[in-house]
Amino acid sequence: MKIAIGIEYNGNRFHGWQLQQDGVRTVQGCLEQAIGKVAAHPVRLFCAGRTDTGVHAVGQVAHFETQAIRDRRQWLLGINVNLPDDISVQWVHFVDDAFHARFDAMSRRYRYFIWNRSTRSSLLTGRVNWIHHALDEVAMHKAAQSLVGTHDFSSYRALQCQAKSPVKTMHSIDVVRNTDMLTISLHANAFLHHMVRNIAGVLITIGKGEQDIDWAAHVLSLKDRRLGGVTASPDGLYFAGVEYPEKFQIPETVFPAII
Repeated sequence: MKIAIGIEYNGNRFHGWQLQQDGVRTVQGCLEQAIGKVAAHPVRLFCAGRTDTGVHAVGQVAHFETQAIRDRRQWLLGINVNLPDDISVQWVHFVDDAFHARFDAMSRRYRYFIWNRSTRSSLLTGRVNWIHHALDEVAMHKAAQSLVGTHDFSSYRALQCQAKSPVKTMHSIDVVRNTDMLTISLHANAFLHHMVRNIAGVLITIGKGEQDIDWAAHVLSLKDRRLGGVTASPDGLYFAGVEYPEKFQIPETVFPAII
């Protein structure tokens, strides 16, 4: 059978999602080990979107195949009891054999959190990006609208990005402030390597008043990452959810009010 799981994790102590040859600690590695103990055989996980070192997730979705017969509660409790405290599985869902966590995803969401005041927060260390310079969230939001639509995002991808095409469709970008916290919410069909962090870096530069509002569009038009501005810290970045066709009945992500 094929099983989908909903995952959240604190990325601070992980070298990203993907298994690596040098054996460093990864989210995929910890999850496959925990699931394998419950299944009593090795498993391979496939996720909706791989995250980098230090990046967090609330709505990550992955699937695996197994011959083991367990009910949902047994899978959920069994996996979680074998996981470290910085990863947890939120739900387990039996899916059709045709389901694929990555290829069936219609769109993905990210959120980027910025703590914007003169002093840092010790409670939010590693969970948000602290910017002590005053930021103009209105200017940031206006600048971000030039990135909505279908574009070549070469200027906003990492130089080592291996995606076949830099063309992605950005459905929406919103920048809002709640007292000292700024949130950049992004919704697109897919994202390139470092794309969100590079967008955040450009918007932060604009928010500081170091560049005009039209700079985000100008960077986009260059189609050259070497001219694309600063890559923001991974600390404030969260993989926030995935949308799938209704026929799969994948549970919706509810972002917790923890920040």
